[in-house]
Amino acid sequence: MAMIHLVETDITTMRVDAIVNAANETLLGGGGVDGAIHRAAGPELLAECRAIGGCTTGQAVLTKGYNLPARFVLHAVGPVWRGGNQNEPALLASCYRRCLELAIQHDIQSMAFPAISCGAYGFPLDEAADIAVDTIQSFLNRTGKPKDVYIVCFQSRVKFAFAQAIRGLEE
Repeated sequence: MAMIHLVETDITTMRVDAIVNAANETLLGGGGVDGAIHRAAGPELLAECRAIGGCTTGQAVLTKGYNLPARFVLHAVGPVWRGGNQNEPALLASCYRRCLELAIQHDIQSMAFPAISCGAYGFPLDEAADIAVDTIQSFLNRTGKPKDVYIVCFQSRVKFAFAQAIRGLEE
């Protein structure tokens, strides 16, 4: 049975088949989780991302994991929050769904998501957590894959928001 797990740790230390990077459209690294993943993976990741040539908001692409414990990195480009009237919720859900679709295509059994768009992109945390959890759980209910999906929170307030979203599904 496919399951969602909630953990508070550094996503670059996760021993899973794939970790998800909250990337920007250039895929060339940045701040927050994006910069941490690029630093931990090494310069080969940047070279592969350069060759891909970018990714549009709401989509995701797969690269190797290089020096990370994960075999792959799924680079998901989340929306910048502009008040909620620019299709941000649908684009955020699309990021999560696209990563899950890529996981099935590449036989990924375990994967770890960060809180996409909740840092510098300013997406309201509670709303983003609800969208993420609902999208992931709906996908797992429909496909039964991947087996283990981790939501990795770098801060306790983020973990709390995602725990509330998971509880909301159970009610």
